[in-house]
Amino acid sequence: MIQIYNTLSRKKEPFKPIEEGKIRMYLCGPTVYNYIHIGNARSAVSFDTIRRYFEYRGYEVNYVSNFTDVDDKIIQAAKELKTDAPDVANRFIQAFFADTEALSVKKATCHPRVMDNIPEIIEFVEALIAHGYAYEADGDVYYHTKKFKDYGKLSGITIDQLQAGASNRLGEEDTDKKEAPIDFALWKQAKPGEISWDSPWGKGRPGWHIECSAMARKYLGETIDIHAGGQDLTFPHHENEIAQTEAVTGKTFANYWMHNGFVTMGNEKMSKSLGNVELVKDLREEYDPDVLRFFLATAHYRRPLTYSKTALTDAKVNITHIKTAIENATHRLGTAVDSLPDDAVREKQWEEGILRFTEAMDDDFQTQNGITIIYEMIRELNKMLEQAEVSKKILERMLKDLTELLAIFGIENLQTEEDLLDEEIERLIQQREEARAAKDFEQADQIRDLLKDKGILLEDTPQGIRWKREQN
Repeated sequence: MIQIYNTLSRKKEPFKPIEEGKIRMYLCGPTVYNYIHIGNARSAVSFDTIRRYFEYRGYEVNYVSNFTDVDDKIIQAAKELKTDAPDVANRFIQAFFADTEALSVKKATCHPRVMDNIPEIIEFVEALIAHGYAYEADGDVYYHTKKFKDYGKLSGITIDQLQAGASNRLGEEDTDKKEAPIDFALWKQAKPGEISWDSPWGKGRPGWHIECSAMARKYLGETIDIHAGGQDLTFPHHENEIAQTEAVTGKTFANYWMHNGFVTMGNEKMSKSLGNVELVKDLREEYDPDVLRFFLATAHYRRPLTYSKTALTDAKVNITHIKTAIENATHRLGTAVDSLPDDAVREKQWEEGILRFTEAMDDDFQTQNGITIIYEMIRELNKMLEQAEVSKKILERMLKDLTELLAIFGIENLQTEEDLLDEEIERLIQQREEARAAKDFEQADQIRDLLKDKGILLEDTPQGIRWKREQN
């Protein structure tokens, strides 16, 4: 049985879907005002990997991931680009899809946009007012935070601990309109020149938190199985979503809350505000997108992930070894015999590996353990390929299973890359020398093996390392 770490209970719980064999899953998507960086991409990749594993285990996943396409940052970007908010949103939604498709992130079942769901959002705000959980104040509408008795149950931040401006992400200015400093905006009165919609409270636009409550209910229902997002969304965004939704429905909003860890650079979270970002569109020019996907997908989703060039080199080495083994095995099919006497023994050993993989992934999606088991299976495959005779029956089984397992990680192009470019070889050799100087011999050996796999021969000379391509 699959176990999920539930942020709400702060422990692992057996996964029990609302409807047998089906999963309703909502992922908070990006605010589309700029290109995504590798930290933004982690959430998309992590939960795509989890979605793929659910599907591998036979579930039908209704996977909804929204776009926040109206927001202060989008309005500011429109001013800077001398255009309007819809144009900015459209531009960066297209950029988002270009980056995530390159990273083999499957499109969601549905990608709702705020601008397309304004009537549902207004209806939701009206329901909150009718239930006594919201109030209008001179064109703005705020949530009565103190009236929701379970506020803080997700984040552990109680009302007593809150300070003014819980929704400071939106930069609310008219705090004097609020009945309490901790109340947050559901509807914001339009400012001159800003994009706006008609509402019972005058022209305005939605607050950030209400958008996801309205869209999750519209596309998935009043109670969903899994709500996911980055750990920075736990408070205030997800806490406020719970308060809004459960105040209207009187039902549990989501049975499981899942949050991915940050990507860090050095000791700091990667973020646009700190300026320490690596844009995916730029990294795609330097690295095969499969390398970026492998780096993101093979770390456990809840743990911090440190970005570095060394980490990407490790990912490149490992994925090249995997693809080389798959390519060699595929080529060997042409000369394999139909079967061998030890097929039953080999098949049983292989099935034990599959079982171990499933056990690792069932334990809150321990992808780092799952990929380690795949490495072991690749070694088993390589040992078999060294034999004079190979069973076609077993080889086909191995290739089928490895293809399915690697697809969970988003690795679907199982052909090795074309020859390395000269400048890439020089860069790898420099990284190998730096690793040796730092006594990181494992890293140095990995780079050496990668170069060997690609037919690059190294020679130590008094003038330094020279290299040449192996002649076929």
